Amino acid sequence: MTAPILPDIAYRLRSVGDPGISPDGSTLVYALSWIETDTMESRSRIMLMNLSSGTEEEFTKGRRDSAPRFAPDGKAVGFLRRTEGKQSQVYVIGISGGEAKQLTELSLGVRDFSWSPDGKEIVFTADVDPEGEAPDAGGSGFPRVRVVKRIRYRYDTLGWRGDAHFHLFVVDLNGGSPRQLTDGDWDDMAAVWCPDGSRIGFISGRREDRDQRALTEAYVVPAGGGEPELWSQGLTDVGAIAWSPDGTRMLVAGSEMPEGMAIWQSTLYVLEQGKPPRPITDDSVRPYLTFPAFNRPPEICWTKDDRVLYLGDTKGETYLLEVSAAGGRPRPSGGGGWQSTALSVDANANAAIVQSTYPASPGDIHYLDLVSTASEQLTNVNREYLEEHPPARMEKFFVQREDLEVECRLWFPPDFDRTRKYPLILDVHGGPNGAFYDAFNPVQQVLATSGHLVLAVNPRGSATYGKEFMMSVLDDWGGEDYQDLMVSVEDVAQRAYVDETRLGIHGYSYGGFMTSWAVGHNDRFKAAVVGAPCIDLYSMYGTSDIGISFGESQWGGTLMDSPEKFLKRSPITYAGNVNTPVLLLHGEADMRCPISQSEEYFQVLKRLGKEVEFVRFPDSSHLFPRMGHPKMREEYMARTLGWFRKWL
Repeated sequence: MTAPILPDIAYRLRSVGDPGISPDGSTLVYALSWIETDTMESRSRIMLMNLSSGTEEEFTKGRRDSAPRFAPDGKAVGFLRRTEGKQSQVYVIGISGGEAKQLTELSLGVRDFSWSPDGKEIVFTADVDPEGEAPDAGGSGFPRVRVVKRIRYRYDTLGWRGDAHFHLFVVDLNGGSPRQLTDGDWDDMAAVWCPDGSRIGFISGRREDRDQRALTEAYVVPAGGGEPELWSQGLTDVGAIAWSPDGTRMLVAGSEMPEGMAIWQSTLYVLEQGKPPRPITDDSVRPYLTFPAFNRPPEICWTKDDRVLYLGDTKGETYLLEVSAAGGRPRPSGGGGWQSTALSVDANANAAIVQSTYPASPGDIHYLDLVSTASEQLTNVNREYLEEHPPARMEKFFVQREDLEVECRLWFPPDFDRTRKYPLILDVHGGPNGAFYDAFNPVQQVLATSGHLVLAVNPRGSATYGKEFMMSVLDDWGGEDYQDLMVSVEDVAQRAYVDETRLGIHGYSYGGFMTSWAVGHNDRFKAAVVGAPCIDLYSMYGTSDIGISFGESQWGGTLMDSPEKFLKRSPITYAGNVNTPVLLLHGEADMRCPISQSEEYFQVLKRLGKEVEFVRFPDSSHLFPRMGHPKMREEYMARTLGWFRKWL
């Protein structure tokens, strides 16, 4: 007997992460994570799989083990372990097992690490706080004030930063204290060793305007210490780096756009000292990137025969791509029909490991043979759950709007009956430079398997459709992208099985902005769920952790330049037009879209006599629907589903 996917998937599903293939291509390591349902505690351990036999074992026994990486000789694995009441530290364990050896003991913990080519040292990223103590520490028992000296003094999910920064350290495997390699009033991250071990490349944000703009550069520092050299002159932002096999050049995923970040839209460039950056790809495919403060930058492999292997996103799909280091058109080596978030390649570039989510799976690990192009799914960690709770089915299509095609994904209940009529819910992604992929989305799955059609649109502004498409949303929030969404809704609403009298809309972050914008500009929707929205750009400019660094690029300048434009683009300005029942969902620890945004909107709507409800999630940052406490994630989906059941 099958059942719908319910909000308890927040703690019912297991997840895989940080896959790594051994240098000889024989073995896989990855982190397996789950939630202990009786305590709601997150757990994770390192798994070891023999790729020839397919047998696997639980390799480590810690409560929070993650981020495994093979040593260059394949005889050991480094990983991060978080013990009770402490932050993550670097450990190393021999491939034959035994006790893991702890290499670091830093009060603020370690975020990422990388092996030296000879396997004798590890470079890692750690937090350095000049204040040294927590603000309420000091022995007196009295609270202490916090002094703010810069704009970027806090960061969503990371919390208070003050004058703290991430810097690089090197530790010897034979023992001894780590030595600090970098310092300064900036963050240094994503370290990668030069093949001969003499230098370390890394990403940092050292521009003069670093307090106003969240842009980064590529630097190189001697492994023994010294002054870092800037290698990415000519680029405005860098999101990932790799070395050439001979160590004379560097490859980066970067951007030349003064308004844009590399994570929105980037190109692969070859860097060589004394020469301008040389692009080897165009904007038809976006190299997959992450925010280094939260995740490891994805691996980019520059092979011995001058091929570059990397994950690339195009039109809401991820491919493993190959391109010549001399430049040219990237060629798919695998993938498509999924969203990939991690890559690992063996020493001879004969095999690759890819972590992907696709419509029928929240995430598994795949093996890609780079010689024969054969592929194999290696894990199926949620097989039993998905057999009992079949996922929604996806249809992909384009809607024509003037001379532009807008790509849409429509999710159907597993037992869809074409002769029935269903309520339709428009889901709006965040960003605005995010995108919906051919991927398992928990909120969409909960809504669709409970009997709704869910429409996921990638309007202009969405990433993975080229630079021009992505940039068109800048200084036009709620403009042409809103029209793209509404044209798509009306197109689907004409289908015989859609009950166009029962239309709903949901969105989170920028999706929350667009949801509140939509109900302030039309009465088409009978219910709206607004998650962590941008409601008042005027106030958000000074209260968000990225109000200036992000807002000035997105909103077309500073608040002082054009305050009228900020108010014109704010959904709160149109609150009087709202006739749709609105549910506001917001984390109380959100620094990205502060909860004051929902507070403002709730107060105004309530004062105007509108149908509105406001749910606050304690101790929850902007990323809580993905990374927060499982009960808060469950509650978000349950409240969303309940609101649409009530009004649709």
